[in-house]
Amino acid sequence: MSETIARPVNGHTLTKLHPVPPDALDTPAAEPEAPAVPDVVEAVDRADNPLADWLTVPDAPVLPAWARSAASIRANVTAFVRLSWWHTRYHGVRTPKYLVRTVLLAARGFFRATVGLWPTLSAQDHSAAVKALRAQSRARPEDVELATRLQIAHAERTRTRRWRFGAAAVAVAAAVVGIALADPLVQTGVAAAVVTPLAYLGRGRDAQFLDQGAPPLRVDMSAQQLNDALRAAGLLKSGRGDEDPPRVSCSMGPVRDGRGWAVIFDLPRGGGKTASDVLAKREVIAQELGVDEIQVIMSRVRAAKGGNAGRVSMWVADDDPYLGTPNPSPLATAERFSIWEPIPFGQDARGNRVEVPVMWQSLFFGGLPRRGKTFTQRLMTAAGLLDSHVRHYVADGKGGADWMPMKAVAHRLVMGAEDDACQALKAMLQELLLEMERRFAILRDLPTSLCPEGKLTPDIVARYNLPVIFVTIDELQEYFTAMEREDREQVINDLCRIARRGPAAGFVSNFASQRPDAESVPAKLREIITLRYSTQVVDRTSSDMVLGKGKAAQGADASVLSEEHKGVGVLVTGPASYVTVRADYLDGPGFAKLCAKGRALREAAGQLTGDAAGDVTAAADAAGLKIPAILTDVLEVMRHSPRMFTVDLLAGLVNLDEDVYGDFSAERLAAELEAAGVKRTSKQVKISGANAAGYQRRDIEGAAPLEFLLG
Repeated sequence: MSETIARPVNGHTLTKLHPVPPDALDTPAAEPEAPAVPDVVEAVDRADNPLADWLTVPDAPVLPAWARSAASIRANVTAFVRLSWWHTRYHGVRTPKYLVRTVLLAARGFFRATVGLWPTLSAQDHSAAVKALRAQSRARPEDVELATRLQIAHAERTRTRRWRFGAAAVAVAAAVVGIALADPLVQTGVAAAVVTPLAYLGRGRDAQFLDQGAPPLRVDMSAQQLNDALRAAGLLKSGRGDEDPPRVSCSMGPVRDGRGWAVIFDLPRGGGKTASDVLAKREVIAQELGVDEIQVIMSRVRAAKGGNAGRVSMWVADDDPYLGTPNPSPLATAERFSIWEPIPFGQDARGNRVEVPVMWQSLFFGGLPRRGKTFTQRLMTAAGLLDSHVRHYVADGKGGADWMPMKAVAHRLVMGAEDDACQALKAMLQELLLEMERRFAILRDLPTSLCPEGKLTPDIVARYNLPVIFVTIDELQEYFTAMEREDREQVINDLCRIARRGPAAGFVSNFASQRPDAESVPAKLREIITLRYSTQVVDRTSSDMVLGKGKAAQGADASVLSEEHKGVGVLVTGPASYVTVRADYLDGPGFAKLCAKGRALREAAGQLTGDAAGDVTAAADAAGLKIPAILTDVLEVMRHSPRMFTVDLLAGLVNLDEDVYGDFSAERLAAELEAAGVKRTSKQVKISGANAAGYQRRDIEGAAPLEFLLG
C-alpha cells in the first residue's frame, strides 16, 4: 500500500509515493507529518540565469577530426609513413646530384669567405692611416716628422700583414696535414664540418638545395577547394557584392582515409540543391578537383546513419583505386563453404571486403566482352561448388572452355547454342519448372514449426533432400538470337518464372549477357533480377540496361570504367545501394580445381547426380586417369547429340579450341580418333532424314574404359 502526496512547486506538481506500514491500517488515522520536499534544481539554461552563457557546454568536439576514431588515426599515420617513405626514395636517388651541388656551393662559399677575409688579411685597418699620411707627405715633403710617421705606419702595416698571412698559412697547412693523417671517418667528419658552412655561405638568396618533389597526393581536399569545385559545378550560388558566398558545412573532414581524402558535408539550405544533384555532377566535380572521376566515390548519407537529403559522403582517392594486382579469391583455398552465407566477392575502392548474399536472390551480369564478366559470374557458382547440397544447372551459349570444368559437377550442362543445345536448354528449363512446383507442393504440406515462412531452410534441405539449385546461364543473347520467335518467348517466360518464384524454393538464378538490350535480354526478365553487376559498357544508356533505369544518374555508372579495369564492375544490391567492386580473381585452372573438389564432396555426400554422375571424362579425371584429349573434346561437342555429322563435329571442335582444331580436316579427325581407339560401327549417320559422314556418340564412349571408370 502507498499514499500519494502532491504539492505545487514553482508552478509544477511533484508527486511522491510513500509506503504505508501494514499496522497503520488497523490503527486510527493520525495526522501525518508533512513530508520534506526536496530542493528544486534550477535549469542552467533558464532565461533569468545570469551564468547560463558561461556554464553552457560548447558543441565543438573535444578532439580534432583526424583523432576522433582509431580508424582515422591509423589512416593518417599510414598516410604520413607513405609520404615519408616516398620522400626518402625521391631524394635518395638524387643524392649524387645533391653532392655535386654541395661542392659547387662550397666553392662559391670559399670564394665569398676569401673575399670577406681579404680586408683583414691585408690589414685594411692600417691602410687608411698609411694613405692619409702619404697624401699629407706629398703635400709637405719638407716635413720630416710627417715622413717619420708615414714610415712608422707603413712598417706597422707590413708587420701586421706578415703575421696575419703567416698565421692563416700555418693554420691551413696544419689542417691539411692533420686531415691527411687522420682516420677516414674523421676526415669525412671534418670535410662535412668544413664544406657544410661553406656551402651555406655559398647559397644565393633564392637558392634551393633540394628538388621540390610533388607528394603522392593529387588532391589537397581543403574545404575551400571543395566549395570551389561545387560552385563551379553549379551546386553552390555565387556571392553578391560584398556578401560571402554560401558554403557547405563539413560534419567530418576533409581528413585522410586510407589512400585518399574523406569528407562528409551538408549542402546549404536555400539553394534548392540536394545530395542527388551532387551525385549527378560527379564528372564535373572530379574535373574541378583535378582527378579522374573513377577516383571520386560519392554516396548519400541516409537518416539511419544520421544523414539527410542534403548530406553527401565523398572519398577522393590519390590514384585509380581499381588498378593493380587482382586479389585472389578466398574460395580458391577453401575446403567447404555454405551457400547460406554471403559469398566473398571482391573489394571496394577503400579495400573493404564486399560479400554478396545470394539466397532468395537472382543475379544478372552484363558488360563488354573481355572485361572479366564471366570470371566474375563464376565466383557465384564457385561458392556453390564447395557446398555439397547445391545442385548446378549450367548453360553456356558460347560453348567455349569457360564452363567446361562444370561437367564434373553439373546435374545438367548445356554447351553452345546450336539446335541440339537449344533443345537441351528448353528441356532443362522444363525440368527446373517441374522441380520448382514439386518443391512448392512439399513446402505447402510442411508444418509451420518446420517451415514458418513457406521457404526452404537448411533443415529442410537436409531432411527432405532438397538441395539448393543454382541455375547458371552465360551468354543468354546467343540462345535468344538462335531461336525462333515462339521458342524464344517460351524460354523467356520460363526464365521469368524461375527468377520470380524460384528463390522461395531454393533456386538461385545466375544469368549473364554481353548485350542486355531489349532483343537480347528482354526488360521483363531483367527487371525482376534483384542483384546486378556490370563491367565496362559503352555509355550510360547501356549501363542503365544492365543496372536498372536511372541508376547512372544516381552514380551507379559502369560507363566510367576504362579498358584497364578488367574484373571491375558496378554492383547494384538495391534501389539506392551500389558499390564499384574489383572482383576477386579465380582463373580457369583454379575453377577447374574447385570443380574437382566439388565432385569429391558430392560423391562423399551421395549428391552426385544427373549428367555429372555419368560423365566419362569427369570420372576419368576423378579416378586420376588420362584419356586422349581428342576423345574428351569430341564428347563435349556431342554432349547433346547421339550422332553428329563430321562437318558439324569439326565446327564444334573449332569453336571449342580454335588453336588446336583450326587446321583439322575430316581425314585428320578420323585418323586421330582411330589412334585413340575409336571403332566406328558405321561411317554414315542419319539425322532428320539426311545421310552423311558422321560419328555415333556410343562409338566415342566405347573407346574409354567405362566399366572401370564407372565401376
